[in-house]
Amino acid sequence: MKPIWIVDDDQSIRFVLEKALLRENLPTRSFTNPREVLAALEDGSDDDSQGPQILVSDIRMPGGSGLDLLEKVKARLPGLPVIIMTAFSDLDSAVSAFQGGAFEYLPKPFDLPKAVELIRRAVQESQREEVAEERMAAAPEMLGQAPAMQDVFRAIGRLSQSNVTVMITGESGSGKELVARALHKHSPRANGPFVAINTAAIPKDLLESELFGHERGAFTGAQTMRRGRFEQAEGGTLFLDEIGDMPFDLQTRLLRVLSDGHFYRVGGHNAVKANVRVIAATHQDLEQRVKDGIFREDLFHRLNVIRLRLPALRERLEDIPMLTRHFLQQSAKQLGVEPKRIADAALARLGQFSFPGNVRQLENICHWLTVMAPAQVVEAKDLPPEVLGVAAPSVELRAPAAAVAPVPSEPAVAFVPPPEVPTYRPLGGYGEVREIPEFPVPAVVVAGGSSSAAPAAGSTWEAGLEAEALDLLATGRHDVWDELSRRFESRLILTALSNTRGRRIEAAQKLGIGRNTITRKIQELGLE
Repeated sequence: MKPIWIVDDDQSIRFVLEKALLRENLPTRSFTNPREVLAALEDGSDDDSQGPQILVSDIRMPGGSGLDLLEKVKARLPGLPVIIMTAFSDLDSAVSAFQGGAFEYLPKPFDLPKAVELIRRAVQESQREEVAEERMAAAPEMLGQAPAMQDVFRAIGRLSQSNVTVMITGESGSGKELVARALHKHSPRANGPFVAINTAAIPKDLLESELFGHERGAFTGAQTMRRGRFEQAEGGTLFLDEIGDMPFDLQTRLLRVLSDGHFYRVGGHNAVKANVRVIAATHQDLEQRVKDGIFREDLFHRLNVIRLRLPALRERLEDIPMLTRHFLQQSAKQLGVEPKRIADAALARLGQFSFPGNVRQLENICHWLTVMAPAQVVEAKDLPPEVLGVAAPSVELRAPAAAVAPVPSEPAVAFVPPPEVPTYRPLGGYGEVREIPEFPVPAVVVAGGSSSAAPAAGSTWEAGLEAEALDLLATGRHDVWDELSRRFESRLILTALSNTRGRRIEAAQKLGIGRNTITRKIQELGLE
């Protein structure tokens, strides 16, 4: 196993980490400054076995910055997990570390068992990603290990030397165009153009011109002759997506092209020969549409020479890990950022989702995670609401609760009992607006009497907040905002810390705030 590299000018930090990691059978190598690390990387550039498994680096050191080291190491070893150690005064720098692709940060002074646990987790992620990268390097243009996808691959192979018309069926988002492109790429027409058109996305009045082109003056605005998709695909492949939505009268013209290989431009009088292979696709039941009189039966039989059924993603769940890592890599490359890793628990949760949008939905989720996931490793809790089964709440303004009857036996001040652990939930599918959690706010109940603003039993915490605000405003105070904000934030943070047994990083993650934010708030509110 490759060693964990430790970079810190403090000899005691290096010593403590070395001994703790050796007890865990994790080899180490220590450095006092970034220059030594870069020199070691240069010396071992031709021997991958001499490189680091994990890099653990301080931020502020004589002779170089840990953030500069992070940037240079990531340029050389983009998949290497880097843990940044930082004192409290460096928490703002930790934000820059995450933006630079750091795996995690370790605040000083740190709890040694937690530090070892973090490093071990980074090692596991590193080993898992090494295997995933090897698989991705050998992956073809289409990914899939499921038996249903293997059947598709075998069919593409059998059709590789044929020009026969193919019908691809499958749900929306399952990758029908990708299959069509693969059929073209592995066919005798691979050197010709691949032209795709979605017949459902073009208005009926324009579709004929899009397919067959038009002559100059054929209709208002036709100032020049225009070649249609059939001519553009000459010698290659024309992919007709969502063929089931083609207007009935155009189906007749398409049938004629498939029958005799000739067509006429709109407004034209000379036949144009079509040397094109047609591949069609649909998510609809064409047999039923034929029975309903919506689709021509003769055209159906012309298109349905060879039928390929593409399975839905829920039928190939074993492909989700491979596809997820592939899309995370793709998304990171498009955005110019470090690729996110995904934990096994998150992959397991994705495997429980039905994916009504199929592979396209998984790709969109990976784009969202690349932008929105708070850390380099995507945990299950970082997945979007529709995957976690969280109902997206709507924003609404609720009317104040009604006044309550006198409660003579109650104490002067009572608190609405706290519910379960509060959580922030995004609004809508991928939105980042956050709902305020259900959280107890003091509800004033005057002994022996009633408060007109006190909430009724079972009412919402907003009503309690309103009652408290009204009482404070009645006193003539001018710091009501600060007072209630301080009490709200204090109770919220303390509840989260109680739930996580005092673990600040985990509490911050559950609250949906940054690690530096919770530390600053704890100091400001005097919660130490």
